[in-house]
Amino acid sequence: MIRSRMPATKGTLVVVNDTMQRNYRYRRTEPPGRRFASEFSPDLSPKEMLALGVFGGKYMTDCTREFPADWFARAKLSPQGKNPDLNWFRVDASQPLSVWRAKGWIHPDDPRGWFQWYCRYWMGRRMEDDARQIARWKAVRRHAAQIRKACEPGDISCRPRQRQALLHWAYDSRKI
Repeated sequence: MIRSRMPATKGTLVVVNDTMQRNYRYRRTEPPGRRFASEFSPDLSPKEMLALGVFGGKYMTDCTREFPADWFARAKLSPQGKNPDLNWFRVDASQPLSVWRAKGWIHPDDPRGWFQWYCRYWMGRRMEDDARQIARWKAVRRHAAQIRKACEPGDISCRPRQRQALLHWAYDSRKI
């Protein structure tokens, strides 16, 4: 059972106590970073996303104990509040959590949204919501197509907000 930072292993029971969840429990049934659904192939790991700068640094500031310490060694975090300057493209590309809730995009097991689901999926949790979240991830690809259509290859200054949004969904928009 994880109550603090322990090695991530298959079969581990995780107990979460942070500002958004109390005594939430799940089991890691797959090895970390492996055995993803065949249609789910993110470009970036959660660790890479955090080091690049996503969500203005605010997203994971109170739940670091749930995940490996090395994810946070180079993470760009802002416990005081969202800071878009920490994002790779230095723009705000996030909607407030209230918008996500209003649209029904939040699953009760992952009250922080898609990235929380992805972090837990990466660590080996599997659940009934996986198919929905993977479908949402696949739908975001349309933004990559829009960038390819509108921007010269390699021009990362073109459409920075859209590129940052792609980073939030584990697509490496710096390669487009």
